[in-house]
Amino acid sequence: MSIAQVPFKTKIAKFFENLRDKKLTGTRCVECKTIYCPPRADCPKCMSSHMEWLELSGRGKLLAFTTIHVGPKTFEKYVPYMVSIVELEEGPKLMGMMRDVKQEEIEIGMSVKTIYFEGADGSVTYGFTKL
Repeated sequence: MSIAQVPFKTKIAKFFENLRDKKLTGTRCVECKTIYCPPRADCPKCMSSHMEWLELSGRGKLLAFTTIHVGPKTFEKYVPYMVSIVELEEGPKLMGMMRDVKQEEIEIGMSVKTIYFEGADGSVTYGFTKL
């Protein structure tokens, strides 16, 4: 069953709904103010369940990347593709596919922004590209 078909009834279902609207969102702990993306239903830092939603800028800095030459079946059409770890302006670190950038153009520390595209399962997902 694909993500697009799962009837999400969880505390973080809003994350996937917001991706369809091309919005990157996370949660912030009301108690300790820590921001999470992907969102968390509960704060692992202070153990609070008092979380609030916030829209993130989608901008950040590239911390690391690697090229995938043999991917899982659902990603075969993208091979080779690059996966990155980005530190968002708001603080959380998020992994995502690099899109529309040649490997020789990528530099650690470069500014990136979030983009949205149809994932292998037909759902809307996010990735990153050069800012």
